[in-house]
Amino acid sequence: MSAHESNYEPTSRLGKWFDERLPVARLMHGQFVDFPTPRNLNYAWTFGGILTFCLALQIVSGIVLAMHYQPSAEGAFASVDHIRRDVNFGWLIQPMHAVGASMFFVAVYIHIFRGLYYGSYKAPREVLWILGVFILFAMMATAFMGYALPWGQMSFWGVTVITNLFSALDSIWAGLGTAITEWLWGGYAVTGVTLNRFFSLHYLLPFVIAGLVILHIWALHVAGQNNPTGLDIKSKSDSVPMYPYAVAKDAVGLFAFLIVFAWFVLIMPDYLGHADNFTPANPLVTPPHIVPEWYFLPFYAILRAIPSKLGGVIAMFASVLILLFVPWLDTSRVRSAKYRPYYKIAFWFFVFTCVALGWLGSKPAEQPYVFWAQFFTFAYFAFFLIALPVLGLIETPKQLPRSITESVLGKSGGGGAAVPAGAAAAPEKR
Repeated sequence: MSAHESNYEPTSRLGKWFDERLPVARLMHGQFVDFPTPRNLNYAWTFGGILTFCLALQIVSGIVLAMHYQPSAEGAFASVDHIRRDVNFGWLIQPMHAVGASMFFVAVYIHIFRGLYYGSYKAPREVLWILGVFILFAMMATAFMGYALPWGQMSFWGVTVITNLFSALDSIWAGLGTAITEWLWGGYAVTGVTLNRFFSLHYLLPFVIAGLVILHIWALHVAGQNNPTGLDIKSKSDSVPMYPYAVAKDAVGLFAFLIVFAWFVLIMPDYLGHADNFTPANPLVTPPHIVPEWYFLPFYAILRAIPSKLGGVIAMFASVLILLFVPWLDTSRVRSAKYRPYYKIAFWFFVFTCVALGWLGSKPAEQPYVFWAQFFTFAYFAFFLIALPVLGLIETPKQLPRSITESVLGKSGGGGAAVPAGAAAAPEKR
């Protein structure tokens, strides 16, 4: 997977026999035991392992739930109730899967913010970042289709509203949007056919995500891990073996995450859902305020902030697609915001912008919420299209340490030439 050579030595004759023919143990040892990891990683780096755990949990719990779920308009709502009441440990498995989706997005958003803060998208990690964005796309598609499966009021009307957005494409190419919408529905309206179609795709996409995660980890181990300084590993003193050091830190982070996760699963399993979803879907009764799940609310706010239907759809998809171009939008040669004072301010305002958009997405489409949604939509895109390119050209970074070791132990433990302040203010040369 990477240029790192494993020091694995089989200890038995059987192990040597396998190592000569199929060196899986050597591969795993080289990539997950003695792989060099920057010695200064903080707990923000534990969310990669947490996300892997979340994906495994969602796949396993989803397979069990699929054994008892009925993907039909007549039986879907009752089958979810049956799982929670009558299936052995269904009271635990179903909330675990539902809450797990929310915790998955909590972890992935923190993971993305960490990447933006420490410049983990910069060369040579562009492909790593792009694969991560593809994983986000697949997660959002999977979550959207999964939201339809309980077949409650908010599920039904959420699917109806969001899939109808594709009809806006008719203004670009006559009939295109209607054709896509009818294909998604499997007919001329949201029915049990739509539900069955979404269920099959919801079951398939997690395995696509798993494949993308394997590529993501592969790309990570080729380029190596970033770290809070943004410096590359230059000597053995800059790194430690992944096991036990990074693995132990990941275990602590995962344990803390599981405490929060267990609190919601066991104490408040329905807190992150919507009350209207406890009412069976009724095509004749529209809820007074249709909203998606909380993790889609920022994008929903951007959609509603644009007066034009087509413009709103374009802005909503652009708000995610723009992440693909971040490695080239950022012109600074310094990776970490730790040494970029102005970018650090812009970053934290961007985090506030995302939270504000999430709150505004939960509110009715009326004033003053629409105005503030438009303001923060502008701020969202300004971060990528103005702050990232411009700050890299005008900002004078703080002086970087000479090495990762120096950032941990001070100048006595460092090595290499010092990087003068301001030397990284020029754009990257590609």
